[in-house]
Amino acid sequence: MTLPATDGLWEKLQALLTYDATSPLIFSSGLFLFLFAGFLLVYSAFRRAPMGRIIYVVLFSLYFYYKSSGIYFLLLIFAAASDFLIARAIFRTASQRAKRWLVALSVAVNLGMLGYFKYTNFLIDISNQLFGQGFLQFQNIFLPVGISFFVFQSMSYTIDIYRGQLKPLTNWLDYLFYLSFFPQLVAGPIVRARDFIPQIRRNPIVVTREMFGTGVFLILTGLFKKAIISDYISLNFVDRIFDEPLLYSGFECLMGIYGYALQIYCDFSGYSDMAIGIALLLGFRFPKNFDAPYKSATITEFWRRWHISLSSWLRDYLYISLGGNRKGRLRTYGNLLLTMLLGGLWHGAAVRFILWGGLHGAALALHKLWMGIVPGAKSTGAQMHWWSRAAGIFLTFNLVCLGWLMFRAESMQTVSLMLHQIFENFNAAMIPQVVAGYTGVFALIAAGYVLHLLPGRVDAAAQQLVVRAPLVMQVLMAAVMIWCVMQVKSSDIQPFIYFQF
Repeated sequence: MTLPATDGLWEKLQALLTYDATSPLIFSSGLFLFLFAGFLLVYSAFRRAPMGRIIYVVLFSLYFYYKSSGIYFLLLIFAAASDFLIARAIFRTASQRAKRWLVALSVAVNLGMLGYFKYTNFLIDISNQLFGQGFLQFQNIFLPVGISFFVFQSMSYTIDIYRGQLKPLTNWLDYLFYLSFFPQLVAGPIVRARDFIPQIRRNPIVVTREMFGTGVFLILTGLFKKAIISDYISLNFVDRIFDEPLLYSGFECLMGIYGYALQIYCDFSGYSDMAIGIALLLGFRFPKNFDAPYKSATITEFWRRWHISLSSWLRDYLYISLGGNRKGRLRTYGNLLLTMLLGGLWHGAAVRFILWGGLHGAALALHKLWMGIVPGAKSTGAQMHWWSRAAGIFLTFNLVCLGWLMFRAESMQTVSLMLHQIFENFNAAMIPQVVAGYTGVFALIAAGYVLHLLPGRVDAAAQQLVVRAPLVMQVLMAAVMIWCVMQVKSSDIQPFIYFQF
């Protein structure tokens, strides 16, 4: 009797249980879809068992993070234990001075972790430039995926308790559930404790037909944005332009910037859509993280529509803590600039991120000044006449794209070269030839912007179409989307851009 071969099965099992830095577990991968389908089957058995559900989801979330960052999943557990204990101490302490010291300890621990893993190499490079190469030879070579997100999320918990806006949890597993919940763990949205924690112990967990249908719609649209639009235009056009800008005309460089603006939107909002959709399938609601940001007619409106969970976090925990707009105009402008500079630094330890943040901070301050001295100036496009709104959208979009150029370029030399090509070597005569050579890319860029600029009611109607469709039709839609992804995907799964932050 011959036993069936099990080598292939054993290798697959080993792959599931081991960490591979070259193959992170991401939403658009076949492995995640396979694991999530199995996860859902077991999850449904815990519909009326809150404690079992919490333990099961925490274990899966830790496994998910282990597949993304290896042994550094222990860092997540440490952050959860540290702030859980500090928050309880803040609540129990009567002395306001002691509360301040405890919340400062929480901030120091969180920013200490973030600073070590994210900024060590940056500071070493600066030291070596100042004092000579070899002055410092130590290097931190690994950045745990999504550390910026769970650090900000954990800090908001202790700060809210210090401010008296929240009572601390009594069960550590509940807090670990909140901090590690896998849909938003590695790239947001940054979920506030006061919004999420009340949902944890609901019994039974309820997923209505509307929640299920909306979840399916968001997962499919997120997959379309990420795996079809973002990945395709990145690999086949945008990356080439930014790698060697001198090989391309000014028109191609400009289209590369516009292409990157669409790429980063589709990549990041696609992740957020899938995260919100997966959470809905599990019975949890997340806040909206993107609201058609390129429809913005002012830079202020842009930051109300782009990465809403981060911009609101910076407003509530940094800008307001600095004094907000309560201490005069000059202080307000300075607070805006400092908030956005730190927001840029949050994205990474590089001059280009600081300049990106400085550009947005200066633009926000100038817009605030403009509204203060020009009668009738508006903060959003909805308050404007159609012609001023159209002009505002054009100006705001191009200002944002200038920021994206600094954000994406590997060096300021690349920024200079691309701007030189655009203004000195535009070569309009080549436009038909370029468009013909990149037909698929330009078709997807055009489709992406058209879909983005459609009225919100069109998106709402499409969502309701999926929500009301029978389950068989929803499964068929998912199958068609997966087939489309398979037709355009590259040989390698492309990580989400915001994994690096």
